[in-house]
Amino acid sequence: MKKTMKLTFVEELDVETQVFDWGRLYWLSEPEVTEAKNFSAGIVVLNQGKGHERHNHPGCEEILYIVSGEGYQVVELDSGQVERRVEAGVLIHIPPGIYHSTVNIGKDLLRIVAIYAPPGPEKELRAMNGVVIEPPRRATNFRSNT
Repeated sequence: MKKTMKLTFVEELDVETQVFDWGRLYWLSEPEVTEAKNFSAGIVVLNQGKGHERHNHPGCEEILYIVSGEGYQVVELDSGQVERRVEAGVLIHIPPGIYHSTVNIGKDLLRIVAIYAPPGPEKELRAMNGVVIEPPRRATNFRSNT
């Protein structure tokens, strides 16, 4: 029987890593990790010159917050396509079903906090062709993380 983690304090070492040709994902909060019911949150790390191609999440709202690095963001709103350079401190809101893309245009890794409401797209990413799932690097399996 697989043990499930129900953590309160979560770090990248505590969760699996989803590895893609464009970078890595660490889902720090999703139902299986924190018991969050209304959202999921993770760290997206995009390699130099790499990114997420145009995609959308039907029925799911998304927030992206740039932690470090430089990127180029495209959001195809109903009112028209919005494109701009993004860097640390910029938050991008993506309404449900809206197409968008993010590319790292800097010299360093682009680190982004991604939040989905409701949760779900993280499961789709886990099931994508080509993804490699690395297990947590730290064996944490208790709620308080003391």
